[in-house]
Amino acid sequence: MDEIRRKLRSFSDAAATEGKFLDWFERLYEYADNDSVWIPWSRGKPHPMLVDWMENINQSPGTALVVGCGLGEDAMFLANLGWEVTAFDIAPTAVQWASERYPHERIQWVVGDLLHPNEEWNSAFDFVLEVHILQAIPEDFRILGARKLSPLVSHSGHLVCIGRLATDDSVEQNVPPWPLTKKFISSIGGDLKVVDFTTARFEGEETVRYRAVWVNE
Repeated sequence: MDEIRRKLRSFSDAAATEGKFLDWFERLYEYADNDSVWIPWSRGKPHPMLVDWMENINQSPGTALVVGCGLGEDAMFLANLGWEVTAFDIAPTAVQWASERYPHERIQWVVGDLLHPNEEWNSAFDFVLEVHILQAIPEDFRILGARKLSPLVSHSGHLVCIGRLATDDSVEQNVPPWPLTKKFISSIGGDLKVVDFTTARFEGEETVRYRAVWVNE
């Protein structure tokens, strides 16, 4: 893991030096060369806080958007539940990798940018999922990206965001991921109504995770 973190930091620093702050995602996926060990946020399975939410809500499958889909585990999970999924990532290599890994008739794999989402996506999705994306981008981009999420949610649809929560003992660092404060997380939903805020620690970790959920009433 230390070697992976060093490589991640080298890509992040190089991208920042060149003024291409989000390019490090593509650089990492290219370097990984189809070896998921190099992708630290890929568990090989859907995020457990997503699975828990889906097991405990009464929502019929509809249209879903997976923001920053990575290697596609969350998108595949939703598709298997019957959702019609659009899964996008800023890294073309990630999208290609995910589409080959999880070919599914209910998933449309797309190269896209949260900062400049497809206009056709406005109010188009019954379920919008963001996992570990906002915490992985610099603050200026994070603020812009957070504002782009709620407009994508259809009437009566849900927005779910999952990531690391900043706590009093969180360590400040100059390389992603950056834990998010509860104040910032609360701002993500905009005018949507908060329906859930859950925290958890996974076995063997000191990091506090959060799941925030809003509904578009």
